[in-house]
Amino acid sequence: MIRRFLKNCFYGAFLAAASPLAALSLFGRVKSIYTFFAQSCATIPGGVGDYFRVAYYHLTLAECHMSSRISFGTFFAHPEARVEARVYIGSYCIMGKASIGAGTQIASAVQILSGQHQHIRDVSGAFHEGGNFKNVTVGADCWLGAGAIVMADVGAGTTIGAASVVTRPIPANSVAVGSPARVIRGTEPALSDTV
Repeated sequence: MIRRFLKNCFYGAFLAAASPLAALSLFGRVKSIYTFFAQSCATIPGGVGDYFRVAYYHLTLAECHMSSRISFGTFFAHPEARVEARVYIGSYCIMGKASIGAGTQIASAVQILSGQHQHIRDVSGAFHEGGNFKNVTVGADCWLGAGAIVMADVGAGTTIGAASVVTRPIPANSVAVGSPARVIRGTEPALSDTV
């Protein structure tokens, strides 16, 4: 009982510290201000920074559970993202429109992009605003290895190998590696069965 009370006081202190920044962005509704503070919060070092980032995102994202941890250099590019309970996100990660399930562990330098078609070109080849921003879901209890790039949904209980590039949905309870990521163990045939 006392432990829970102290933990709630601890979380409350970080929420109070982060609330002015969240309020200035209208709790994530003003994208330019939200992004400025998201990137600024990414540079706060140590455990204080980890908890401050969670507090800021708790107040600005569609969902961010206070029991999660977000490490140095990591930021969410879109306030529509969701982070469930007990999620750990390592250093220098960039998160797009992502929904991250409870208990998922994400190593350093991982990118979860907002789908595969975020930019459009005209007939001359120049880039323009717009594109197709899609929510990418990572299920509960997943492991995303260092440097992985995720552009499609990942099922619950799945492991994505380091430096893998997920370009198509990966089923639950699988292990996928490579670029593009292929399932080597789980619900799809193993690589040795398809060669």
